[in-house]
Amino acid sequence: MTGTVFTTSTVPLPRRPVEPGAPGARGRGSARLCAVRRWYEDELGWPTVPGSPPGLPTGLRFDVLDVPAAAGARALRHLAPGSPVALRGDRMRLLVAAGGAEEMPGLLDWLEWSAVALDLRVLGAGGVMEAPLPPGGPLPPSGSLKGAAVWLRPPGPGHEADASLPVMPGMGREGSAPDLVRLVDTVALWCHRVRLRRECGGVPVSP
Repeated sequence: MTGTVFTTSTVPLPRRPVEPGAPGARGRGSARLCAVRRWYEDELGWPTVPGSPPGLPTGLRFDVLDVPAAAGARALRHLAPGSPVALRGDRMRLLVAAGGAEEMPGLLDWLEWSAVALDLRVLGAGGVMEAPLPPGGPLPPSGSLKGAAVWLRPPGPGHEADASLPVMPGMGREGSAPDLVRLVDTVALWCHRVRLRRECGGVPVSP
């Protein structure tokens, strides 16, 4: 999508990365991973999956819509200010209420998008999302920084983020949570337009 302007984030920038060959780099790397896990487990109450970087299991506290960043940017208006959103390369990851991934096939069919090839991926029960770098935390070694996931909109502490996750209507959170149906319809529309633009050699697609 041509002309997309991302809102300037007020999230603190991560600290300067440690060079892999620097003295104590291995120990610092282990400490960094521990700090990342502690932030998710202690500050947010989210379980993590061991790894480098750690992972976040989906289907427990949240599910994920993984879409082109250009399409995801158009859907931000349907989210609450505290709705968590992550970026990894040219992909945007929109966190939705747990169970949202299971609703996706039926929802896309109801919205009449099921017959259209969409670059829309979902992560639900049994899936794992790469844990984005905590805001203000240390960066990994410079060699592993490229393509690392980061928070565009980081989650709030404790269960604060849960109330901001998009959910299907009729789930008892009307009036407080973003509408998953509107979010998916907008994401699907712009996934389709992004694909058309690519097939046309980058020609801008009118809104």
